Amino acid sequence: MHVKTGPLLLISLSLGLQLASTPAVSAAESAAEGLLIDGSSTVYPLTREAIRRFQRAQPGHPIEVAFSGTSAGFRRFCAGKTDINDASRRMNSNEQALCAQNGIGYREVPLAMDAITVVVHPSNDWASDITVEELKKLWTPAAEDKVRHWSHIRAGWPDRPVKLFGRGQDSGTYDVFTRQIVGEAHRSRQDYTASENEEELAAGIAAEPDALGFFGIGAYHRHWDELKLLAIDSGKGPVYPTLKTVSEAHYQPLTRPLFIYLSERSLQEKPTTRAFVMHYLQGLPTWIHFTGFMPLRAERYAQSLQSLESFNAAPAADPAGTR
Repeated sequence: MHVKTGPLLLISLSLGLQLASTPAVSAAESAAEGLLIDGSSTVYPLTREAIRRFQRAQPGHPIEVAFSGTSAGFRRFCAGKTDINDASRRMNSNEQALCAQNGIGYREVPLAMDAITVVVHPSNDWASDITVEELKKLWTPAAEDKVRHWSHIRAGWPDRPVKLFGRGQDSGTYDVFTRQIVGEAHRSRQDYTASENEEELAAGIAAEPDALGFFGIGAYHRHWDELKLLAIDSGKGPVYPTLKTVSEAHYQPLTRPLFIYLSERSLQEKPTTRAFVMHYLQGLPTWIHFTGFMPLRAERYAQSLQSLESFNAAPAADPAGTR
């Protein structure tokens, strides 16, 4: 009898950060300089929660957050249309060039560790794990005409059609997944249900007994009772994504960092930007365990806070940004 995998055990860590005070910003200042945030739907729940906590601590500061996907978000960010971009991958060379072309300096701020998870319908009683090679066989462009049933993926699995779900092509999750699994970023079969909205994907998988899909671990944790998690075998045996396996780099090759990117122009011109991000980083270690994501080491947060605290409001010399 199949026993459903329950929620992963996440340990609340006391990181002991020596934090500077969050700079206070008056509501009058903030009203004229509302912040615009876009980008990754994976990072969106983290940033949305950070906004809720910041506005509770410092009321009256308008911040709008949406998600269009990491790639689409970077296009807006590098055009100077947003203050912050949520990102589930690092900015690529084309995006760096676009920011440089438009004179947009930026700061990269690591937030957390994530694991891209592969999930199926809870009634699936034949698959508990899947290998990287099987995932490649399933998701490569040539698979559209060849790998259409579960039995095509692994001998002994049923001769039933596999229904695929995954992140859309404006998603950083899609870029990371295709690079690590298919071997080339932004290249995969196209006959799958794609969405930038993880909630839509989770609902679709939960309603389809022959489903298989991928997205960030946060979405799995929000719907753990409706989905079944598969372990990933990269050649050393099946591994589930947990705090331990992700932090020790055993869950491979689908472990990845999450980021926010800050416009230096926004940091120079809008005091709310620095105030919000400092509050975000100061508080994140105390509540991240509620989200299903994994914290960074305490010193990484401390380094980012120190960099923000000492940020020089003079125009940046390097429009390509600082890593």
